Amino acid sequence: MRVRPIAIVLLVCVAGVAAATLSAEGRGSGASKSDTPKATQGWDATAAAKYLDDREVWWQAWPHAQKDHGTVCVSCHTQVPYALARPVLRNALGQHTLTDPESAMIESVVKRVNLGDEAKTFYTDAQHGPGKTKEARNAEAVNNALILASYDAADTAGGAHMQPVTFAAFSAMWKLQERTGDKAGAWVWQNFHFSPWEAPESEYWGACMAAVATGIAPDHYREDARIQPNLKLLRDYLLREEPHQPMINRVALLWASSKLPGLMSNKDRDALARELAEKQHADGGWSVAELGTNAKGETVWKRHDDSSFNTNSDGVATGLIVLALEESGMKKNSAELKRGLAWLETNQNKDDGKWPAWSLNLKRDPNSDVGKFMSDAATGFSVLALERSR
Repeated sequence: MRVRPIAIVLLVCVAGVAAATLSAEGRGSGASKSDTPKATQGWDATAAAKYLDDREVWWQAWPHAQKDHGTVCVSCHTQVPYALARPVLRNALGQHTLTDPESAMIESVVKRVNLGDEAKTFYTDAQHGPGKTKEARNAEAVNNALILASYDAADTAGGAHMQPVTFAAFSAMWKLQERTGDKAGAWVWQNFHFSPWEAPESEYWGACMAAVATGIAPDHYREDARIQPNLKLLRDYLLREEPHQPMINRVALLWASSKLPGLMSNKDRDALARELAEKQHADGGWSVAELGTNAKGETVWKRHDDSSFNTNSDGVATGLIVLALEESGMKKNSAELKRGLAWLETNQNKDDGKWPAWSLNLKRDPNSDVGKFMSDAATGFSVLALERSR
């Protein structure tokens, strides 16, 4: 069967889903020599693509990311932003086939989905403590569905249909959704107290990503009668827990609400937009370190080494916020969007194509491989925001 090309620091490596057949064959391997890059303005799409490809190649070879059956960990900081942004860049650059790193990533995700519970989780109760197997399996299930739905949705040339393996990934995701208790509607998420994607608040982020995945899936999947009980649980959870969330999760909800109806009212969108405008820096950007405050103004984040946060504007916050505001319908000529987009256009690193961002957990060298995890996410979200503005 032909696999069609389509459209975050956390090592969520978990298992997949029911059996379904699919391979990366047919998506293409490498860019065609006849592909002619299109001109871009204000930022370098070619450099961004090269940075993301190079980081994906590194991730796939990094010993710590290796999993069973020759597969690779699905990471919220590197692989998910890559999977969301790279197809968009391919279109912008006039490339018609998957790059080799994309093909390898999709092949790994597909293999783990097809293996189902036979695939081992990256973290286990025996090695990492009670509940870690479940956390890992849940987080990967959501990320697998998001990646595959994104690629299916981006295949406009092929008709943007859901592949059987994507349906299997969603089936596994819904199977793991909590049905009762105070977490009903969510997925028990990977938690090693590493913010923003591997900590207690990450459970809400994961639920938002499940909503995004469902909303973008082709073939009107969000209207499928079989998943309406799951969607009710998901909507109820997101609405119930939103008042207690740090701002980064409320921004994620804003993004998700543009894909799945019933998550935010226009009044709530406008109120959040006003809050975000107050946090926007004079240079037009936002700082992810300043998105860790809840409705009471309390900061829920703290670095493990007690070092101070870098509160400069960064690509994670600015890219995600601009993207969410764009998707939620804010006009392109609004002052907030114009200033945010201007920051994105002028703050791409000229040397390697990435956007800056810094760890929320430790004071790391931002140019080290591990220190670049936040820049991986920053680059993915920045690309999505800039391309959405065209």
